[in-house]
Amino acid sequence: MIVGLTGGIGSGKSAAANFFKNEGINVIDADSLSRDVIEKGTPGFASIVQCFGSKIIDSDGSIDRAYLRKEVFVDDKKKKTLESIIHPLVGDLMLKKIAASKSPYSIIMVPLIFETKSMSNYNRILVIDCDPKLQLERASLRDDNSQEQIQKIMDSQCSREERISIANDIIPNNDSLENLKIRSIAMHKFYLNLC
Repeated sequence: MIVGLTGGIGSGKSAAANFFKNEGINVIDADSLSRDVIEKGTPGFASIVQCFGSKIIDSDGSIDRAYLRKEVFVDDKKKKTLESIIHPLVGDLMLKKIAASKSPYSIIMVPLIFETKSMSNYNRILVIDCDPKLQLERASLRDDNSQEQIQKIMDSQCSREERISIANDIIPNNDSLENLKIRSIAMHKFYLNLC
């Protein structure tokens, strides 16, 4: 069984994923894979430099992710080009990691399931749901970004209602980390029963 774990920025996806990991569940972080596939020396790195030019190479010879993010954030065509390079590479790597998994089910942590219309890639979709004011507060504390920057990211993601509309399962995360842990472990037991 493959569970897609999603939620907006600052919702608590990573914290929930860690609780599942502690229960021995294979958790695959799509964001982490998207970094891996564009490491120096990879085909992804070569394709991105070919498309975007050497201006996106950092002083250490790797891709300047912050610069690339700025480039694609304002230009939809560039964003689509970048996605057409990264998404297939991430998909392939993800399939390998799922195949190598020894746990009863796998969790794939993906921030943008609704936005990428990839609902059919998962047997179940688990949404970590959180009040938008709390998201803003948590993400700006954690990421050392201004609330204005975090709000822009939130505005670029789907709405809370859209995210909930694709959920099979929802864990509310509007209170303590301890309660998130309790709810995550209860969901883990539910998934074990489904398996």
